[in-house]
Amino acid sequence: MEMFAQILSSGIAVGMIYAVIAFGFQLTFATSGTLNFGQGEALMLGALVGLTCVDLFGMNYWLMIPVVCIFGMVQGGFVELVGVRPAIKIKSEFGWIMSTIALGIIFKNVAENIWGRDALPFPSPLPMEPMAFLGANILPMEILVVVGALVMMLLVEFFNRKTIYGKAVVATANDRDAAGLMGINTSMVITFSYALSSLTAAFAGVLIAPLTLTGAAMGGALGLKAFAVAIIGGLSSGMGIIVGGLILGIVETATGFYISTGYKDVPGLILLLLVLAFKPSGLFGKTAIKKV
Repeated sequence: MEMFAQILSSGIAVGMIYAVIAFGFQLTFATSGTLNFGQGEALMLGALVGLTCVDLFGMNYWLMIPVVCIFGMVQGGFVELVGVRPAIKIKSEFGWIMSTIALGIIFKNVAENIWGRDALPFPSPLPMEPMAFLGANILPMEILVVVGALVMMLLVEFFNRKTIYGKAVVATANDRDAAGLMGINTSMVITFSYALSSLTAAFAGVLIAPLTLTGAAMGGALGLKAFAVAIIGGLSSGMGIIVGGLILGIVETATGFYISTGYKDVPGLILLLLVLAFKPSGLFGKTAIKKV
C-alpha cells in the first residue's frame, strides 16, 4: 500500500507537467486548427532562461517566474508570426507542421551554443527533504508542481470566460470566420494563443527543472509525451487533458517500478495507438462533423 501511494504521488506530479504542456496544444488547436510541435523546446528555453536569471543574475525563484512567462509569450508569438501565419495565409495543410518542427530544432541548437550540451542542476526554492504522507515520501517541489499546474490552467480558463479578450479567444475557437465578421482580429487572437501556449510551457519548465536536470535536450521527450496526452484526452477537452496527463504519468511511473525504467514509455504509446484506432477524437474529445 505504501509503495502504491508512492507511485501514485510521483505519477500525479509527472502527469500534471504533461497536462500543462498539453494544455498549450489545446489553446492553439482551438483557435487555428494548428499545433506547435516545438512546444517541448518552449519548455526547455523557459527552464534555461529561468536558470540564468537565478544563477547569473541572482534573482529569487518566485520573481524569476514572471520574467520566464513574459519570455515564453514573446517566443510563442515569434513562432506564430514566422512559422504558422504564412502557412495559414496560403492555406497550407502541412506547412505549419514543418515550420514549427524546424523552429524547434533551431531553438535547441541555439540553446546548445549558449548553455552547452551538458545537463545543469536547477536550485530548488523549497527544501529537498521528502515529507511522509499516507506512507509515501513526497517532495515539497512535487506538491508545488501539481498546485502550480492547476493554478495555471485555472487562470487561463478564468481569462477565457471572464475577460473581453478571453471571450474573443473563445469566439475565434468556436467559429473563426464568424468571429472575423463580428470585428474580432482573428490573426491577433491566433498569435495570442501561441504566446499563451508557450507561456504555459515555459512555466512548466521552471516547475519541473528543480526535480530534474536542465539542458537543451530536456524538451524533446516532454513535448512528445504532452502531445500524446493531448491526443489521449482529446484536443477539445480541458478535463480530458488533465485526465490524460494523470493516466500517462501514473502508468509510466508504475511501469518503471514494476517492470523496468527502460519500458516506462511503452504503455503510454500503446494507449495512444489504441485511442487513435478506436476513438481518434480522444477519450473526452468531441467528434467534429464537417459539412462539405
